[in-house]
Amino acid sequence: MAGSKKYSGYVQLDYAPAKDDLVMLYKIKPAKGISFEQAAEAVAAESSIGTWTEIATMSPEIKKMGAKVFDIRGNYAKIAYPLELFEPGNMPQIWSSVAGNIFNMKDIESLRLEDAQWPRALVKSFRGPMHGISGVRKLLKVKTRPLCGTIIKPKLGLSEKGHAKVAYNAWIGGLDIVKDDENLTSQPFNKFYSRVKETLKLRDKAEKETGEKKMYMANVSAETKEMLKRAHFVKSCGGEYAMVDILTVGWSGLQTLREENEDLKLVLHAHRAMHGAITRNKNHGISMAFIADAAKLIGVDQLHIGTAVGKMLETKEDVIALSKRVKPVFPVCSGGLYPGLIPPLVRMLGNDIIIQAGGGVHGHPWGTTAGAKAMRQAIDATMAKKTLKEWAKTHKELDLAVKKWGYER
Repeated sequence: MAGSKKYSGYVQLDYAPAKDDLVMLYKIKPAKGISFEQAAEAVAAESSIGTWTEIATMSPEIKKMGAKVFDIRGNYAKIAYPLELFEPGNMPQIWSSVAGNIFNMKDIESLRLEDAQWPRALVKSFRGPMHGISGVRKLLKVKTRPLCGTIIKPKLGLSEKGHAKVAYNAWIGGLDIVKDDENLTSQPFNKFYSRVKETLKLRDKAEKETGEKKMYMANVSAETKEMLKRAHFVKSCGGEYAMVDILTVGWSGLQTLREENEDLKLVLHAHRAMHGAITRNKNHGISMAFIADAAKLIGVDQLHIGTAVGKMLETKEDVIALSKRVKPVFPVCSGGLYPGLIPPLVRMLGNDIIIQAGGGVHGHPWGTTAGAKAMRQAIDATMAKKTLKEWAKTHKELDLAVKKWGYER
């Protein structure tokens, strides 16, 4: 049965949103036989107080709390949600409301949550970042240049000592940060607790030898109790970072970790593994911008935003917009990067980024340390406003990297 008569009173084009309303932007394609206004009304009703039929329990007071479609332009609708619909500081509940059942309604052929305007009252109910850009720069004692890191490759298979050795080789080559990959947690060949001890031991060695501060991002992603246990272990071993796969551990897990971090004070590095399943379809799903909002409000310090010049599917415009949106969270660029891509990346996003390269470091013809040197040399050249071609004449590691992978001017 078509749903054109099921919802009423939720389209109010003369409504002016209150300052405490949560305003959502949706891209909507109605199902066959349903008008755009009817589809938008269905979204507003089902995501707030409504249901598919008239009900005896609906009072005039409750009716006033309904979401309101106040702006329709083309295939986009803006919907305002009164603040009282949401539990303060409860990200799962917010998502269950504005990004919940509405995606599977018969009245909708496709639906995409594009953007949100968060009221101050709701923003203040979350902890937000502890460190952010300024705090991370203070920890690493790097004031202006982009930070540079690597991801241990191969993703899986290295032993704890093998993993630590690769990290050490990257650090002595000049990289600031080494992180676990998103699917390395505590497998039989590489146990978490042993890996953390071995890697931090070699971090200390690299710091003494280079005179530079070095960081290790241990992936603590796990069932919530175990995740907290791992975060505490990192702290007890002298670690200053915890990496977490924010979507696969879920908003509840992330909020619990952030709360625990009030005592631990670790830098929380957010990996967005799985986001493509939600964000990639431009007509159905949820934008990365909204995911970033949730992570930022909960309180991560660093977040992957893409590169637009690497191996992942994203537009330059989207990456630039996301880099601005997440601040003061530190934007992280990762995915198919190598030294030759650093100049255009920095021109596009500025210095306040963390550049991470996996294959672009470990794939260097001379190995990991040389690959790390080439990445650092490319950053130095960019900061000195020199071309990589010119810099490579006196920097052999960069020269080899450019010859292998090329470069973009």
